[in-house]
Amino acid sequence: QVQLVESGGGLVQAGGSLRLSCAASGRTFSRYTMGWFRQAPGKVRDFVASIYWSTYYADSVKGRFTISRDNARNTVYLQMNSLKPEDTAIYYCAADTESGTPYTPISSYDYWGQGTQVTVSS
Repeated sequence: QVQLVESGGGLVQAGGSLRLSCAASGRTFSRYTMGWFRQAPGKVRDFVASIYWSTYYADSVKGRFTISRDNARNTVYLQMNSLKPEDTAIYYCAADTESGTPYTPISSYDYWGQGTQVTVSS
């Protein structure tokens, strides 16, 4: 069983920055593919970024968001810069404990956090 707890969401003006954190339980965190997803009201949950030994990003966030991890702290981060109103969503952290690759489909993620709200005002 893996527990994920996100933090760092909030309200920010367009052009601003936020850093999300996701603390994970589990003794083999370094072996998990970790991902960030987001879901805006009335929309499906979309992939944002993932990390294993390398990183993957959705086209909509490339050059603005950076995913990183600290295996010693069992934590994954999402640094979000140059935020836009369309980035407004609930952001979820997720763990894929089986695949062992940098990018996997959403269906492969077997543990999810509770989500943290990010609101970007124009």
